[in-house]
Amino acid sequence: MADKIVVEKLNLWYGDFQALIDVFLTVREKAITALIGPSGCGKSTLLRCLNRMNDLIEDVRIEGAIRIDGEDIAAAKESLTGLRKKVGMVFQRPNPFPLSIFENIAFGPKIHHLAKKSDLEEIVERSLRAVHLWDELKDKLDKSALGLSLEQKQRLCIARLAAVRSEVLLMDEPCSALDPLATVRIEELMHVLKTDFTIVIVTHNMQQAARVSEETGFMLLGELVEFGKTTDIFTRPGDKRTEDYITGRFG
Repeated sequence: MADKIVVEKLNLWYGDFQALIDVFLTVREKAITALIGPSGCGKSTLLRCLNRMNDLIEDVRIEGAIRIDGEDIAAAKESLTGLRKKVGMVFQRPNPFPLSIFENIAFGPKIHHLAKKSDLEEIVERSLRAVHLWDELKDKLDKSALGLSLEQKQRLCIARLAAVRSEVLLMDEPCSALDPLATVRIEELMHVLKTDFTIVIVTHNMQQAARVSEETGFMLLGELVEFGKTTDIFTRPGDKRTEDYITGRFG
């Protein structure tokens, strides 16, 4: 399987504080990669580097290289709008627009000029089908998206990314606000989505990482301590710090 994302010697500072230290990471295409570790270890910071969301934070300095499909995302020719269309983010709490369900999905294709007006209905249906929402919502497309359940809102946010043909889904604790049953359904959806998307998920839930991902990275104090096949990380870690975290000795 091809490499979709390659991170080399990535360092990041918030002012004088170094949040990422010499991170090397390779993310395989159309697979699920999990990042685990205690709070404040740098995993969400690393995730936000992959679509340059840290550019929005004042006094951030970044060194190193991130390449997606072989292209350096920090290169001047790389449009931030184009990058964030290709590499979409799903947040901890879903953030639908205060618009109708239909307009939430149609918004991206309109802004990016990806479709004619006559094609929008098909795009909305296809995107909602991709996240298994069409049957639930097909008769409510003119209703406000703010009235949906948390799980439906999270699925809707993923559908928005499908509508603009994103290739990478960055998921920052996407199930932390959901109940256990909704969490199971989102995890099942991830397995379906990986046939079309490369997925990188940050999670505090080690059981979730073990269930959904093919590869896992353990982060601690800004370092990517260990990275490899998820089964290896959880059953025979090569670093004692990884073993201590997984077995609950700290974190």
